[in-house]
Amino acid sequence: MLKPIKSKTLRALTRARFAIIASQYNAPYVDAMLRAARSELQRAGASEVQIVRVPGAYEIPVVAAKLARSANGTAAPSAIICLGVILRGETTHATHIGEAVSQALMQIQLQWGVPVIHEVLLLENAEQARVRCLGKNHNRGAEAAQTALAMARVMARL
Repeated sequence: MLKPIKSKTLRALTRARFAIIASQYNAPYVDAMLRAARSELQRAGASEVQIVRVPGAYEIPVVAAKLARSANGTAAPSAIICLGVILRGETTHATHIGEAVSQALMQIQLQWGVPVIHEVLLLENAEQARVRCLGKNHNRGAEAAQTALAMARVMARL
C-alpha cells in the first residue's frame, strides 16, 4: 500500500537550478508527474527549472549526463529529476530498459557529483501507473521534486 504524499515546506536555495527530464512515452502518466514536480519546485521558490522532453525512458540518461557535465560552460543543475513510466508487457524488454536506465542514472550522479532523482517507474500495469502518477494523495513527481530540493541542500552543505 502506498503512503500519501507528506507535503513538506522546503524552500529552494538561492540560485538553485533544477532540470526535469521527462519521457513522452506513456504521456498521461509522465505528464502528471511533470506537472506535480514543476508545481512543487515553483511552490518552493526555485528560480530556474529547465524541462527537457525525450521520446522514451531509454533516452533519459544521455540527456542527464549532458546536463550533469554542464555542457557549454553553464553551471550544472543543483539536481536533475528524471521522470518516466515503463509498463511491463509480455516480454522481458521492459525489465531490460528499466535496469539499463537505473544503472546509467546511478553512474551519472556518481561520476559528475550531481544528484539524479530517479523516478523512471517500472510498473506491472496501467492501474499501478494510475495510482502512482494520477492519484490525488500520491504522485511520484511531487516526491521527486521534494527529494531534489533536499539533495540540493545536502550538496550545498558539503
